[in-house]
Amino acid sequence: MRIVVLVSGTGSNLQAVIDAVADGSLPVTIAAVGADRPGTRGVERAAEAGIPTFEVDFRQYPDRAEWNRALTDAVAAAEPDYVVSSGFMRILDQHFLDRFPNRYLNTHPALLPSFPGAHGVRDALAHGVKVTGCTVMVADAGVDTGPILAQAAVAVLPEDTEDTLHERIKVEERRLLIETLAGLSAAADTTADTTAGA
Repeated sequence: MRIVVLVSGTGSNLQAVIDAVADGSLPVTIAAVGADRPGTRGVERAAEAGIPTFEVDFRQYPDRAEWNRALTDAVAAAEPDYVVSSGFMRILDQHFLDRFPNRYLNTHPALLPSFPGAHGVRDALAHGVKVTGCTVMVADAGVDTGPILAQAAVAVLPEDTEDTLHERIKVEERRLLIETLAGLSAAADTTADTTAGA
């Protein structure tokens, strides 16, 4: 199974995926890593691991639609089975989603449908919940509204700040993403075996 990972920042989830591929626990090929701007640590991590990279700088396009088309073409060139958002901070339009239907995966630091949007951890703390967590989903045109693939719970401790809670959620988020990708890869292998035997 081939994946393309999109990053906007440090790529800590990406590093976990790179490590899992390297140690053999995740049977996927990272076909490419792309970013929405130059100079991200995520792209540096990929380059250090010998993974092809690309940058489609949002600021170099006259409008969002043209940037979306350019990004779609760059991702498609790597021929991925799935596209994974790893802290990718841009909303992708219908053109992109139609090119990769049900194949664009995203993670979110809350138990959706609770606390969608950019401040899931902060919102969970503000509401006083005792349990939050993370979600891996199929991204759609809404804000954190796509079909949920997997979730993991994280207890909220009395002394938690947004930063301490988010760090514990990130640990579970990385584990859950790798488990989800492994499951999708196994399902793809089973489908391929069935097709080959038909």
